[in-house]
Amino acid sequence: MTVTGRELRSTVTDDGTLRLTLEDVTLERPLADEVIVKVEAAPINPSDIGLLLGPANVATLRAAGTAERPVLAFEVQRERLAMIRGRLGQSLTVGNEGAGTVIASGENSKSLQNRRVGMLGGGMYADYRKLKARDVVPLPEGASAADGRLCLSTR
Repeated sequence: MTVTGRELRSTVTDDGTLRLTLEDVTLERPLADEVIVKVEAAPINPSDIGLLLGPANVATLRAAGTAERPVLAFEVQRERLAMIRGRLGQSLTVGNEGAGTVIASGENSKSLQNRRVGMLGGGMYADYRKLKARDVVPLPEGASAADGRLCLSTR
């Protein structure tokens, strides 16, 4: 089973523009110790905001792209670029943790199939996420994804 979905990405360009985009991604069949989770809830933590917007000046927000491919763009002051030099030009996924339902599982992860789980591993602001089974925790019966979206950060 391959799954196609979208991921929210944050990219800072050399010219000082921070761009938020939705990128199409295809997740291949999970390996033996992996699962694919349909993301149903993800919190916004301070560390998420740091990666999402970094040192952007939010007052400079402007819409770009097209209706089919929307983009949000912000300016980053030139003097602030030095502090994020390591991420310039990189399209980074956002969202540290979340919860959802396992829709595909590898041979060694079948017990997680169709289970609602909390998860940790980055890239949670997405439709789907492929992870090692060790990075998810089955939620109690009846727990919602909203209930489990923070379960791993409070362990």
